[in-house]
Amino acid sequence: MSKHFVPENLPTHLQHYINGEFVDSIGGQTFDVQEPVTNTNYATAASAQPADVDLAVAAAKKAFKEGPWSKMLPRERSRVLHKIADIVESRDEELSLLESYDSGLPITQAKGQARRAAENFRFFADLIVAQVDNSFRVPGRQMNYVNRKPIGVAALITPWNVPFMQESWKLAPAIATGNSVVLKPASYTPLSAGLWPEIFREAGLPEGVFNLIFGSGSVAGDYLVKHPDVPLVSFTGDSSTGATISTAAAPYFKGLSLELGGKSPAVVFADADLDAALDATVFGVFSLNGERCTAGSRVLVQRDIYDDFVTKFAQRAKNIRVGLPSDPKTEVGSLVHPKHFEKVMSYIEIGKKEGRLLAGGGRAEGFENEGNYVAPTVFADVAPDAQIFQDEIFGPVVAITPFDTDEEALELANNTKYGLAAYVWTSNLKRAHNFAHQIDSGMVWLNSNNVRDLRTPFGGVKASGLGREGGYRSVDFYTTQQSIQITLNEAHSPKFGV
Repeated sequence: MSKHFVPENLPTHLQHYINGEFVDSIGGQTFDVQEPVTNTNYATAASAQPADVDLAVAAAKKAFKEGPWSKMLPRERSRVLHKIADIVESRDEELSLLESYDSGLPITQAKGQARRAAENFRFFADLIVAQVDNSFRVPGRQMNYVNRKPIGVAALITPWNVPFMQESWKLAPAIATGNSVVLKPASYTPLSAGLWPEIFREAGLPEGVFNLIFGSGSVAGDYLVKHPDVPLVSFTGDSSTGATISTAAAPYFKGLSLELGGKSPAVVFADADLDAALDATVFGVFSLNGERCTAGSRVLVQRDIYDDFVTKFAQRAKNIRVGLPSDPKTEVGSLVHPKHFEKVMSYIEIGKKEGRLLAGGGRAEGFENEGNYVAPTVFADVAPDAQIFQDEIFGPVVAITPFDTDEEALELANNTKYGLAAYVWTSNLKRAHNFAHQIDSGMVWLNSNNVRDLRTPFGGVKASGLGREGGYRSVDFYTTQQSIQITLNEAHSPKFGV
């Protein structure tokens, strides 16, 4: 087994970045940051209190009101965004090491995160230059056109799974469209967020446009969401927190984009390419340590192939290599934090009463006394009312359930409060499309692993979220569309009071 890797030049203290300066919290509050392999503290981070949030929001508001960023031509902003992308891409090696160390993500899955993050900036750098808005003409009478404007200060609150890339999903469109931002990353994984200030500064982003605060969701996040000078809130995280944010933001009529939890079905019909389906469903629930909102954590299999599929799936799960995140051979690393590890383990104990355990079921072999390592766990014959069928576990745990007919498969697929993603495996083209259309989810992959085009909308229905981001939907969220009407002839106003 390789030795636990510690990146060079690891910071021992993380500071907020407000109005172009690194600062501690006014009252000196901090919190400890730990890495998930040995669960030891390696750094402290400034912990934002309301007064610190006020400073960050004030800086962002001032930058928005006074410019120059919000008043720049799209081409000028685009040049800076492309520079950001170049710098991000050049730091892929450093980023992947930091991300793997901080989150427990296997290094091979952390690599490439910078390239994907850079692509988010390139995409919106191109989109804002090519953006076309509607105009409408009534010949000889009236001209109407849409004037698109940035809105102001956007609060961006991001989760602890693949944090840097998730931050880029929000930062790129928010900044591209001319807004200023306050980013609050998850307190479990703040390390890679500390790279953004240097990247933005080097690329020439004006001071105050980007502000970074560290802190808890209950204090810093809550106050940021309720702040009267923050008209936009984009949040990715669990559904209960999303509901709290929705309630807190309601009195202010804020723009909300909430990408929340999932318990996504992967439906495998008897006529599917079984090898391809097996590859995708195993990867879909165990990649990123199972800590992914779009994980296909409920695998629904047609009864004709059920026994064979379940046997092969369980064997694949037993063969998955659990190891140190820094080991290139590792396929599942350490879960992000001891508290999350305890949650996942508690669901495994519940699952032992609700399904037939075929693989895993506890700590990973070789890591019985250290870290947050869970053996990839497979439960078969899981009933639809089981907790492990209904609840988002967010770890390397899968529930497999048989079905007989298309109707039964659809009922099972839709039988949770979530509706983020779904995966369908069948060689019948008519069935594939008709079935996909009837699934209650924001996204469906047909005979495909989770591969997403940046132009498509991302988001869910039901408890999986509110609104859509991605492509033009992100531009719509981060801008307001003002309708301008011009009379080209007589106004034809009724003559009251003549």
